[in-house]
Amino acid sequence: MCRDPPRSASDEEPQMTIATTDKTGARTPEAADVIEGARDRIDALDDRIIGLVQERMAVSAVIQEARISSGGRRVNLSREMEVLGHYRDALGKPGTSLAMTLLELCRGRV
Repeated sequence: MCRDPPRSASDEEPQMTIATTDKTGARTPEAADVIEGARDRIDALDDRIIGLVQERMAVSAVIQEARISSGGRRVNLSREMEVLGHYRDALGKPGTSLAMTLLELCRGRV
């Protein structure tokens, strides 16, 4: 039976550091740790944002159903313009694109 020679801790550390920094793009293990922690936080925030978008879609469906059942149109363009303005004011020009995506997700779910 052939065995690999024993490795010291210093032999293993560079491999682990390279894998960690390659994954994050960091140049030091300390920076890689910061990045990994921040990415975990972003993943948690993304999960919350997705949940809020899904909730918004459900509320929008209720509004559309009420509007249509009362003889109105599915979409209220003046309200959509308010939403676009709100996002633009809060987030700048990219906010308008984000609002358009949200409005698109929320249309026609009745």
